[in-house]
Amino acid sequence: MSEAGAPTGRRARAARHLGLTGAVLLAVAGWLGGVLPEVPPTGPWRAPHGPAAVSCWLVGTALMVGAWWALRAGAPSTGWAYRTAGLWSLPLLLTPPLASRDVYSYACQGWSYAAGHDPYRVGVAVAGCPWVDAVAPIWRDTPAPYGPVFVLLAALAALAALAAGAGGSLLGTLVVLRLYAVAGVLLVALCLPGLARAAGVPTRRAAWLGLACPLVGVHLVAGAHNDAVLLGLLLLGLLVLVRSPGRTRGLLVAGVLFGLAVAVKATALVVLPFAALTAVHGRYTLRALLRDGGRLAGAVLVTLAAVSALSGLGLGWVAGLARSGDSQQWTSPPTAVGFVVDYVGELAGRRPDAVPVTRAVGLLVLVALLVVLWWRAWTALRRLNDVRQRVHRLAATRPRVTLGAAGAALAATVLLAPVLHPWYVTGPLLLLAVSATRTTWFVLPAAVASFLTLPDGTSLARYTKAPGAIAVTALMLAGALWALRRRYPTRRDVPDPP
Repeated sequence: MSEAGAPTGRRARAARHLGLTGAVLLAVAGWLGGVLPEVPPTGPWRAPHGPAAVSCWLVGTALMVGAWWALRAGAPSTGWAYRTAGLWSLPLLLTPPLASRDVYSYACQGWSYAAGHDPYRVGVAVAGCPWVDAVAPIWRDTPAPYGPVFVLLAALAALAALAAGAGGSLLGTLVVLRLYAVAGVLLVALCLPGLARAAGVPTRRAAWLGLACPLVGVHLVAGAHNDAVLLGLLLLGLLVLVRSPGRTRGLLVAGVLFGLAVAVKATALVVLPFAALTAVHGRYTLRALLRDGGRLAGAVLVTLAAVSALSGLGLGWVAGLARSGDSQQWTSPPTAVGFVVDYVGELAGRRPDAVPVTRAVGLLVLVALLVVLWWRAWTALRRLNDVRQRVHRLAATRPRVTLGAAGAALAATVLLAPVLHPWYVTGPLLLLAVSATRTTWFVLPAAVASFLTLPDGTSLARYTKAPGAIAVTALMLAGALWALRRRYPTRRDVPDPP
């Protein structure tokens, strides 16, 4: 029996079948023109099966996005959502890597570390990785931007190939890396219902939005991005905090999980200030925040220090983060604004090179916005101290406030960072799926992001630089004007008194 208000019958079955058809078409596109080890010298349109691969990709993506969008208010039941998302993932498990060459970078970075090289000092080409030809040319000479935990995981995946000699099995390494990603997605699936129930959100909706989104199947499962491992650790840490706020054991376990998440990818740092709010037990006071948040932070720092020391890699990965902005695409709003400024400058006979400046401004705006989001969450939680039946209200409201603020913080980070890839959207999507009361505002961008890449990893932003940059800049200006108008309404906007 389906839950109250859930879609039933023909609509749900149609969505399931359409999505499965789309997943099969995406798998076919992967075999025809996916991210195979050889980097083709021509674009996706000129490859031997290019037109067929791109056609299957676009139709398959449209079917999956349409099916996901049709049930955005929630699946018939939580179990139905899990079964359908799993069914859609099966074809994507059996296809070559899709939509990105990052998994080959992971393999070579793991090989480099296993072979005795420091992946934070030398690129995979200098280290002599036997699979370097499969890595995107832009990343062959750059240091690894990932934390020591993921480098260790990648090294474990490559060890079997290394033991087989210089021509070891790339396929075996990719299989293990994909298993890591699947394990991360399964961990996410384990945590979604508990987080949604704690925040008062229907689990059938959270499961559907979080697991059936094409971004998850294409980029986390088929693409084997390490964001899957990152998000699995983050959500498990948040679930531990939600279920045992203030308890020493829970704080330590959550701190270890968050420390491991940061040591996979630095993006996890954005969530930690909001996790500290979740850690507070009882009344929200500065003393309670320092007590519980301090213990959580201590566990995170100890975990980071231990992993850095045991791996012998230290904090060298921090320097590698600076190279992640080498790619310039209009999908990042600050980069898009920089492009538009450059276009205007060229019309005036100048070459301003505004992208570095607009990116720096974007990071400053991001820092300010993160502070505002944290302060608003803290203020909202402090108000609960004076509400009658405080214990009940705290239990019902705290997770929604903290998880929603963390999701908004991740969304701001994705939008204002120098680079925006489609799989970055999965982080805010999952946190907002378990906490937001309204969904369209974050479901629509996730649907759009599903169309930004082609099966061989080519970004459509490469072919739409000028129109894309102008469109994103116009959207940013419209959004800023709308926000200002809501914050400071004019006399015309204020209704006359009755």
